[in-house]
Parts: sequence; structure tokens; C-alpha cells
Amino acid sequence: ARFLTRICGRRWCAVRPRPPSPLPETAPPVSAFRLSLLLPGLLGLSLPAAEKIPETSLQASRVLVLANAADPDSLALARHYLAARAVPEANLLAWKMSSSESVAWRDFVATIWNPLLERLVAERWIDAIPMATRDAAGRRKYAPNGHRIDALVVCRGVPLKLEHDASLYAEAPPYTRRGEFRTNAGAVDAELSLLASPNYPINAFVPNPLFQNQAPSESELRQVVRVSRLDGPTAADAGALIDRAIAAEKTGPRGRAYVDIANRDATGDAWFETVARQLAEMGFDTSVDREPGTFPPHARFDAPVLYFGWYAGTLDGPFALPGFRFPPGAIALHLHSYSAATLRSADSGWTGPFIARGVTATVGNVHEPYLTFTHAPHLLLRALARGASWVEAVYFALPALSWQAVAIGDPLYRPFAPGRGSSAKADGEYSTRLESYDAVRRMKRLEAEGKSAEALEAALAEHRLRPGLVLGIAVARRQLDHGDVSGAAASLALVRPPSNPVADEWALFREMAALLQGAGKGEAALEWWRRLLSVPALGATLRLHWLPEAVRAARAEGASAQAEAWQTEQIRLTPLAPPSR
Repeated sequence: ARFLTRICGRRWCAVRPRPPSPLPETAPPVSAFRLSLLLPGLLGLSLPAAEKIPETSLQASRVLVLANAADPDSLALARHYLAARAVPEANLLAWKMSSSESVAWRDFVATIWNPLLERLVAERWIDAIPMATRDAAGRRKYAPNGHRIDALVVCRGVPLKLEHDASLYAEAPPYTRRGEFRTNAGAVDAELSLLASPNYPINAFVPNPLFQNQAPSESELRQVVRVSRLDGPTAADAGALIDRAIAAEKTGPRGRAYVDIANRDATGDAWFETVARQLAEMGFDTSVDREPGTFPPHARFDAPVLYFGWYAGTLDGPFALPGFRFPPGAIALHLHSYSAATLRSADSGWTGPFIARGVTATVGNVHEPYLTFTHAPHLLLRALARGASWVEAVYFALPALSWQAVAIGDPLYRPFAPGRGSSAKADGEYSTRLESYDAVRRMKRLEAEGKSAEALEAALAEHRLRPGLVLGIAVARRQLDHGDVSGAAASLALVRPPSNPVADEWALFREMAALLQGAGKGEAALEWWRRLLSVPALGATLRLHWLPEAVRAARAEGASAQAEAWQTEQIRLTPLAPPSR
């Protein structure tokens, strides 16, 4: 059966060792990048195409917040969320527990699972009758009958993941017939998702009844507690997740979209091709990279409010440029097996670094999930685009619970709620820049309706009123495509270069120079090259990539001294070839 693709960052991924299982293997090892199309049968789910995501019914009064009373930052974060979302104080759940990211199963049960479930039952958040018996892990057994929790927010300071405990291993047919699922390692939040179904086996995984379920029944909703986490490398990073979500809801997501298709696995790549089509239908100006590697550092990557891609082991490319930041409201997903192995690092993996760089919502995996059992990016975007809240979309896109997935962000965040849009006024230079992405999106929507002339006319009028780098590039490119060289030159002439360009604007400077060259304004193009190459933070890699183009532009304008200076720099920065043997 083709159903287990490891999603680590190498072409052929070495299997990370699991703690030894007391049972012999019953299936041969699965080679890397093999994927099952048998997921519906394996999970026992019917997966109809989702046509509609109903209007969210989540209420702040039914959101619970879990914090670590032994961690002052955890408590402060919880109280910040209560105040920001008007969640009742009584909904705060806090007691002392380990502050380590990793927790042993028996410690988790004793300090988190049992006291949490006991309180939820006592306060009638979960309808269940306690029983006298306990399982091997120490979990008290219950006779459950549903819950009334809309979302559970887990705050930084609550452990992130559970390690495998061989002493608690037991078969969980049919899943443990394969060696890959003979583990009870997993994400804490993925276990808390089953608080209302508390007698489940802890080994392997539990199928998610909400997965791709456009109209879950009352019975299905009563089985799952939807969980999202506020966490990150620092307490400030975790708290900013709340503020960014609330700020972004006033305007809707502003920026561009980016899709990184690895071009290596047919099924995974198909997911991201679907994402690219969805983003186009939503009107987002989108860059799609289909090369085997991730987006290179020199790629255009301004204002990535939506990013979906795979795969590399640790954040790289434009994300790693100095000073890179996501715009408010940004949602990012990078598929990698251990993307959320830790959230305390701003440089290791993807999830923690995303948070440190200003993302508003993201997902990851604490251990190897295998491709089929991670968040499906096209389903996540589908649900969000139709108005679902973050936590609703996460569970719509996730096949398995009691497994490896974790979601980061305010569960109530609704980036595409009906009626929200770009009516908020700009506040400062950065907000004015972000408004220009709204104009580009309006232009693309009109073009999709076959109204290209009307789209260009409206965008040009807005550009003349509020000229800017992003809209100027979009308008001038279309004018050049229509042969209007003088019009493109006039549009580009309105743009004034930012005095202190940030990392995600550097590639825009290069685009401006190229467009000016195409519009016959070589001297103006040369000035943009001079400004770009004078940026102190521009590293050697980017300089080496752009210097040859700048040299050609200088020579085309007869600026021989400038061309010579840039070529000398290029030679100086070029690494020496290793001596031949």
C-alpha cells in the first residue's frame, strides 16, 4: 500500500529511530516519499467534496484557556487573551505543571489530563460520568456524552509534546499493524482534542470525524474538542499572536500569496497546485515556485500574507533575510516532519521561526506525521476562504487526532469573515503600502471577470492618487504587456523609492529597475540599482546574484565607471574555486 510519505527535508529521508517496540514488524519498511491514496479506507471515513463551510457559531463565552500556574508568563498570556476576546475569567484553567516542552506520558496524565478532565466534568463543560477504573497510563475512565466547548486555547508554558513510552505500548488494530504507527509519541494538543472521548487508545492515532466534514453532525461535534495554541520562542511572540489576529480582522489579510511546490511527490505537489488555483480564485497576486528547492533568497517575497509550501528542514530563503517580517494577519504552512519539534527556537524548524517573524497563524508537527496524516493545505485554505475561524479550518484539514499535529494562533481568528474587507484607513507608511495590495487584488478580480481595461483604469487612477512601489509595478507591467511604453514609464516615474528598504522590498527594487529598463528609462533604472546595492544589510549572496544584471544595466547606459566598479565587486565576492588535485 502506498500511504506513508515522510515529509522531512531530503530527497530520500532517513527514518528517525523510534524507541524499540515490543512487537515484531509485520510490514516491510516504507521507502521515502511514498503516499497512500487509501486514507479514507484506513481512517474509516467518508470524505465528500466540501461545498460550503457554514457560518461560524463559536462564542467567546465557550472558549476555555489552559495555562501553567507555575509560569508567570503563561498566566499573563492567558489573561491577555481573556481580556482581548472578552472570555469570562471563570474560563481560565490554571494549575502548576511542568514548564518543559516535552513531558512523559504518566506525568502528562497526572498533572494535565486527569485534573483538567476532572474540572471540565465537574463544571459541566464535558458531560460524562466518572468511573472507578483507570487505564495503564493512569487516565481515569469516563462514560462520556459530549461537551459544550467551542475551543480550548493552550498557552505557552503548557508542555508541547509527549515522548514514546514503551511500557505503555499496546496494539491498536488496524493501525498498529504497520510499524510506523507503533508509537504513543504525539502532540499534547492532539491528545487534548479527545478530552470528550477520553477512553481512546493512546497508541497510533484516532481518526478525526471533523476531517473534510462540511456539515458535522451533533454527534461528531461532541467527540472532538478543537484546540489551538498560543506559543512561540518568547512570551512576547506568543502574546503578539492575539494582537495580530484582532488587528487583521479589521481589514482582512493584506499582501501577496506564495506557493512553494517541491515538484517531487505527486500527491503532495497536487495539494499545493490546488492551493495556487484557490489563491488565484480569491484574487491574490501570487508567486508559485515549482523548482525542487524552496524559494531562493532573491525571489520576490514582499508582504507574504499567505504562504503554503514544502519542504526543507529549517526556515530558509527570503524568510531568513535580516529583518524579515510577515504582515499582520499572515497565515503560513510549511510541510516538514518535525516543523514544530520545538517552539522555543527562532531559528530551528519552521513553526517557531514563523512565529518569531510575525506570523498570525500556522501549523506544524512535533514528530513524524507522514504526509497523509498532516494538515492538508488545500483544505485549510478552502475552509478559511469560506469564512471559517482558524480552529474550525484546522480541524477541517486534519485527518488524525492523538497524533503529531499542532495548530498555533487565536482559534477565533477569521481572516475572511463575510463583510470584512479593506475599509480601514491607513495608519503610517507601512499600512499605506499594505493598502496597495488591496488595489492589486481588486484589479485581479476584475481581470478574472474579463474586465481588463476597467481593471487597469481603476488601478491607474488609484496609483496616481496614492503612488507606491507595489501598485506601480503591477500597473506598469500590464501597460508594457499592452505595448504602452510611455504609459508604463509615466507610472513608474510616480514611484519614490523607500528611504530605508526592508528585506522584503529588496527584490521590488530589482523589479523596478528591470521595468524602467524595459520602458526605455535606463538612467532611472540605474538609480534604482544604485539604491539597492547601497543597502548595508544586503549580504554577499544577494549581491552576487544581482550584480551581473546591474553591470549590464550600467553598460547599456554607457556608465562604464559604474559598470567597472560593480564588476570589480562581483569578482571580489565570488568564492575561489577549490584547487584541483
